[in-house]
Amino acid sequence: MADRPKRNADGKNQPHLTLHVPEPSYRPDADDVDFSAIEIPEAGAQSRPDEACDPEETHGLCTDLIRVLGDDNRAHGPWDPKLDPDTLREMLHHFALVRAFDERMFRGQRQGKTSFYMKCTGEEATSISTAMALQPDDMVFPSYRQQGVLIVRGYPLIEMINQIYSNSGDKLKGRQLPIMYSSREHSFFSISGNLATQTPQAVGWAMASAIKNDTRIAATWVGEGSTAEGDFHAACTFASVYQAPVILNVINNQWAISSFSGFAGGEQATFASRAIGYGLAGLRVDGNDPLACYAAEKWAADRARTNAGPTLIEFFTYRAEGHSTSDDPSGYRSAQEREAWPLGDPVVRLKNHLIELGEWDEERQAEMDLKAAEKVKKDTKEAEKNGILGHGMHQPFHTMFEDVFEEEPWHLREQNEQSQAERDKKYPDGVPH
Repeated sequence: MADRPKRNADGKNQPHLTLHVPEPSYRPDADDVDFSAIEIPEAGAQSRPDEACDPEETHGLCTDLIRVLGDDNRAHGPWDPKLDPDTLREMLHHFALVRAFDERMFRGQRQGKTSFYMKCTGEEATSISTAMALQPDDMVFPSYRQQGVLIVRGYPLIEMINQIYSNSGDKLKGRQLPIMYSSREHSFFSISGNLATQTPQAVGWAMASAIKNDTRIAATWVGEGSTAEGDFHAACTFASVYQAPVILNVINNQWAISSFSGFAGGEQATFASRAIGYGLAGLRVDGNDPLACYAAEKWAADRARTNAGPTLIEFFTYRAEGHSTSDDPSGYRSAQEREAWPLGDPVVRLKNHLIELGEWDEERQAEMDLKAAEKVKKDTKEAEKNGILGHGMHQPFHTMFEDVFEEEPWHLREQNEQSQAERDKKYPDGVPH
């Protein structure tokens, strides 16, 4: 007997309910890469409201795409930050350094020198250009793909490598997963593997800064997949209610590990549109346009610094590599996606812009890339003198009991002494390497 529609109490037919499950528009090795649904507006066509505007004036920018660099490699429109050539070359140098660093650390992981690494290839502008738009002492609450922020702020590469290798030079004493840096001196908050926890922390820090009548603002970065976490929405609520001096940077790189952005709500609306419901100023930016990234972050920073309110920025970009060294992206996306991405490569776009201005050339670019690779190689060799992962105990045994309390309590001190005695008894000649 055929299934019949259910009837309600009044005897009326009711339709069967269905559930929508997001699906990518194409599958790897089965369909052609298709980015035709992405609307790319003309560079320079987007309006630029005053930094102190009512959030409602930014609603149109939540669905548009702020762009500065056009296909002619020139800057266009009101969002052009008009950076001088020296600043552009400095930005390009940071790009070259972070790419060289990523390549060396990726190889180090494949050689067994560390357990884990995450590249930021294709997303460099979302951290480097934005960091350059902030003040050096503004507090940043990063996710795990913002190594460019530390490089912009002059954090020594050797210290980054020590942390990645968890060796005797690691200032975090091997207690953090590789790439989860922390530096109070560089106003760089500890990276956490728990997704989106940094967003309410950034808002809380910004609120505290305002309460103390300080001048520093906060900025945080989060992937588009992590915006589905409750912490992100709590952060938006507090930022809106208390008008915290904070910037919420959402890096929409199209993929949250192996899940495409539709599972985080990207099918229904842009991620910048979430600003509208919370009463936040919102911007949607070409994340592969270094000038647009700088201009948007500077706009939001000026807005926060003048008590005009917080801003949510969606940087529309593309993760060109795997999620991490533990990921094989060929299982969920086509190998041709990287080349087909319509917004190009941020490093190439900035390089071509400088060449178009007559301030750069391919020969100097090759020389810059070579020097960056040599510097990273030199610093890596120096850091490896402190050890690599798995080669001996790199941190003194007693450090496992330290840094939990400001003053070590009696029970931890007792456990420390007991463990040391047992260790000395088991290994009277020292721990074998």
